[in-house]
Amino acid sequence: MNNKDTNQDTGLERIATGVPGLDEVLKGGFFEGAVYIVRGTPGAGKTILANQICFQHARQGKRALFVTLLAENHARMLQHLEQMSFYDGRLIPKYVYYISAFRVLEENGLKGMMDLLRREMRAHEATILILDGLIAVEETSTSDREFRKFIHELQAHAATAGCCTLLLTNGRRGEYHPEHTMVDGLITLEDVPYGKRRQRELEVRKFRGSSSLRGRHPFQITNDGLVVHPRPESRFLRNAGVESDRQISTGVEQLDRMTQGGLIADTSTLLLGASGSGKTTLGMAFLQESSKQQPGLHFGFYESPQRLIANAQLLGIDLQSLVTAGHLEVLWRPPIERILDSLGNELIDAVRRRKVRRLFIDGWGGFAAAAETKERLGPFFAAVCNELRSLNVTTVCAVETDNLIGPDMRLPIEGISAITENMIMLRFSEYQGRLRRLISIMKIRGGGFDHSLREFDIGPQGLRFLDTFENAEAALSGFAKHAEHASTRRPASSRAPIKKKPAKGRRAPARRRGKA
Repeated sequence: MNNKDTNQDTGLERIATGVPGLDEVLKGGFFEGAVYIVRGTPGAGKTILANQICFQHARQGKRALFVTLLAENHARMLQHLEQMSFYDGRLIPKYVYYISAFRVLEENGLKGMMDLLRREMRAHEATILILDGLIAVEETSTSDREFRKFIHELQAHAATAGCCTLLLTNGRRGEYHPEHTMVDGLITLEDVPYGKRRQRELEVRKFRGSSSLRGRHPFQITNDGLVVHPRPESRFLRNAGVESDRQISTGVEQLDRMTQGGLIADTSTLLLGASGSGKTTLGMAFLQESSKQQPGLHFGFYESPQRLIANAQLLGIDLQSLVTAGHLEVLWRPPIERILDSLGNELIDAVRRRKVRRLFIDGWGGFAAAAETKERLGPFFAAVCNELRSLNVTTVCAVETDNLIGPDMRLPIEGISAITENMIMLRFSEYQGRLRRLISIMKIRGGGFDHSLREFDIGPQGLRFLDTFENAEAALSGFAKHAEHASTRRPASSRAPIKKKPAKGRRAPARRRGKA
């Protein structure tokens, strides 16, 4: 990524942060000569973020000045940073220069502090300045007016020097801060609890000169530093494009006939069914049609690639040869302490990387387990599906229902059926002393389909359809009862007449004599 990028709207130069995901949230990075406040509680990641930006900036041959006002000296801070992959001691002090100004502020006050900053910016030709510990300047000020004057002077010097300035503070006062109205931007870092989990989140509250991705975006602190995961709901906003009239095979000949030629391309299909009903098998059959022209992707949560491929082989589905040829990729993301936004972005990035045309998500419960709240699942799913359509991907998503047998169909997400174009239902029915698998098409938007209820079996030859399930009554109740086939019934003339009992309280009519 280039260190500078001109903003077409304002003509100002951009300074990329180099932090994964953050430049996308900022739509290019910070502005040269601007002043920003980075606010967060202790431990939120402010100092790591600032150092990461400095070293990424230095790798571009630019210079950064890091001034700390904290009691902890920078030597101890650097010891902690040595564990981070972005840290490079060879860049110190030529490109990244550290100063401890705690004593200067105590002895000479705000004026002495400002003189130090102005002098060091000019001496080191810094284009990024970090002031870690703005709260110390605030506490040293005798009034809000004096503190605002310090911010104003710092803005003037930064603009003259073309130096982007980040002011780090924990913001111990109330929500309203007068200095927030003066600076060019405000970014907050928070550690938010969700039940027994905690999730770090970044939000751009203010950003002059450009738009940014709105809302709170999760981030992680890793050995590589901060990694920001932009929310798909704010990231993917483009239209889905022109609807396609092409059809692609489901991988099962009988299902292609039921859908009158296969699934409509660039649409999303829900495979609804209880555990063990055959969703993964049907998804693997769909991926078996992957090719150089239609690259496939299996994005799963519950089975490792080795186990998935081995199970497919037992059903006569050869996924290994497709993986070897590069026509299919299998990605496994165990649903343990995952971040929903990270999963969504990984999925879209994998689709873009290989220009995937066939996608099977196995299954939706992996996303649901990573969501911080249930309310997010609907908008999240809509944003991801819309982006997949824009990328010309035909998606099949397995969704587990909680009822094994019965007439009710309870969807795990309210409104999810309206988001997708197609719905296929897999369920069990108890019939003649054994469980049978049934399949039915519930919806094909923009196309016709066979409304029949079909029985199918899963064996060494894969998924095999049986005759239409029309010799059972109330099959969808889950407890089918045998109905006598019409060909085995006696003719109407040979049946004994059915005698009706008279209604209660009435006498049976007397039999009439004579000719009828």
